[in-house]
Parts: sequence; structure tokens; C-alpha cells
Amino acid sequence: MKKIPVTVVIPVKNEERNLPHCLSLLSDFDQIMVIDSNSTDRTVEISEKQGAEVHQFNWNGKFPKKRNWVLRNLNIRNNWVLFLDADEYITDVFKKELQEKIKDPNISGFWITFENFFMGKKLKYGDPFKKLPLFRVGKGEYEQINEDSWSHLDMEVHEHPILEGKVGKMKAPVIHNDYKNLECYINRHNAYSTWEAKRFLTLKSNGFKNLNSRQLLKYRLMELGLLPIFYFLGSYLIKFGFLDGSKGFYFSQYKAHYFLQIQTKIKELEQL
Repeated sequence: MKKIPVTVVIPVKNEERNLPHCLSLLSDFDQIMVIDSNSTDRTVEISEKQGAEVHQFNWNGKFPKKRNWVLRNLNIRNNWVLFLDADEYITDVFKKELQEKIKDPNISGFWITFENFFMGKKLKYGDPFKKLPLFRVGKGEYEQINEDSWSHLDMEVHEHPILEGKVGKMKAPVIHNDYKNLECYINRHNAYSTWEAKRFLTLKSNGFKNLNSRQLLKYRLMELGLLPIFYFLGSYLIKFGFLDGSKGFYFSQYKAHYFLQIQTKIKELEQL
């Protein structure tokens, strides 16, 4: 059976909980790359057992980070690349749509919407999560942020691909369900909030240039100290997150607290 002509790239570190399920859904794809950051669990063993290419990434603290390093240095043998996290799972409906969409010669990439699970429950409401992880090789790469002196994350987390050409949308979603516990969720977002606080100060020093309208609104609300409450009211009330029951409340609270972490870390950094 002919393989789907897309290279799937999965950046990881210590993902033995999520990776088996993620990889089990990718057997129809022509090339699967797992980009590891020297995991100490069974990540490499699991990847090799399921037939994925495993590449180790050793970050030197400068550009490029993990995803751009893949685009610039590894042998991607297909015209399309799909970046997945280990806790993201594709469906048969998504694969079927994907095979049709990539035939369009006028499209350079596709936005993908994610069905989010939190504490084991599928969230049907609230602020939808989407990103641009599917695009033609050679049409662009993830944005470069001047962070050589302060970043502690070896992978692009909130950087977005900057592409040449028209960008479309996938109708079928990808499932996002982290099988690790809340402790891991909290630790991960603690690291992300430190990065976000430092990025905010860098952007502020440059006058918040080259931001889209959503990014600009986010940073203006953050500057005013209003982002946590605005996010909670928007996601939980205006976008009906309360219809997801207690898990919808918890998720909105966690995200609002994440933005509170960023804001207070900004204040702390400004006092140094």
C-alpha cells in the first residue's frame, strides 16, 4: 500500500508515556522522525521498535532550535512535513483529508485545530487551540526570536512558522491528550511562563514590532495586568467553557494562572 508522502517529525524528551500511542497511528506515513533531546527513559527504545528514525539534538543555546534544526539539517525526503508532539494523535479522518489537501499546488501550509483533553475529559468548549504544523518543505521555517542570551528551552514552543504563499485550514482535528499527570503539566507550564516573561521584555524593548493582531492584544493585556481575568472570562463564560463541567473550570483556571505566572515573573524581572 502506497505510503502518505508526508514526513512526520516528533520532537521529544522523556515521552515514554505518550509516544507509543502517537507512533502507532503513523504507520501509513512515508517517513517518521523522532528528534530526541537525550531522553533518560525508554523514548529511544520505543521509537526504534516502532520503526521511526531517531536523531539526537544537542542544543548549543543559539539559533536554530530543534524544529528549525530539522528543517535545515536532516534529510526530509517528502515535499510536506508535519510536526507533531508526542501527546498529539491523528485520526483516520484526518489522514484521508490530508491526502487530498496536499495535492493542491497553490497551498503552502495548513492550520490545524486540536481536540483538547484535560484530566481525561474531552473539552468541547472554551478557547480553541490551533497551530500551523503542516507545510511544504522549503516554503518557510519557524520564526527566529533573538533569545541567545536568556532562553532555556531547546525547542520552538510559541514560535510560529513564517511561510511563503497561501495557507489553508484542515477541517478534521488532531487529538491532544497528554497521558502524563498534572505535576508534569504544571512543571512544563512553569518553564513556558519563564520563557514568555523574558520574551515579553524583549518585545517591549523593541516596541512590540511585527506582531499579528492576536499577539498584540495578548501582550497589551499582559502589560496592563488584565490577561488572566480576560482569558478566564472569555474562555469559561463567553466561549461556554462552563458547559464542560468541572474539568472545563479547572482548565480555564490553570490557563488563567499560567498568564498570572507570566505577569508576576515580568514584574520580578523588571525589579532585577
